[in-house]
Amino acid sequence: MKIIKKVLIKQIVTEKSKEKLQMNFHHHKMRLEQECQQLLFEQRKLQNKTGVSKQEVTSRFQQEIKNRKEKMKLLDFKMEQLDMLEIGSEIVEKEVEALVEVDVGTHWNEIMEDRAIVIKDDVVIRIDE
Repeated sequence: MKIIKKVLIKQIVTEKSKEKLQMNFHHHKMRLEQECQQLLFEQRKLQNKTGVSKQEVTSRFQQEIKNRKEKMKLLDFKMEQLDMLEIGSEIVEKEVEALVEVDVGTHWNEIMEDRAIVIKDDVVIRIDE
């Protein structure tokens, strides 16, 4: 029988990966800023229509803008943390699911132990089991 188990993907920080992460954070923040501008534009457009509650439109759009600004603050924090990270340190990048074979007589504790795949500059360098 096969079961699905979560496996951590860890990344060893290098100059190249640090730069790549910083660019990803920056692009994501720029996209959020553009979304805020677009939402403001859409808000003004809707407020000029008749039969629409200006207060309701304003509150809905302001909530969406607030959500994006919170995400931008989080990205700023992540960028600050990234600056403090030393080259060679390991960070958890994501989590994936893997199929694990379970047979009669298999030790359950061994199957349930944390496993990780460690990558460095997009190359798998180690599998921790």
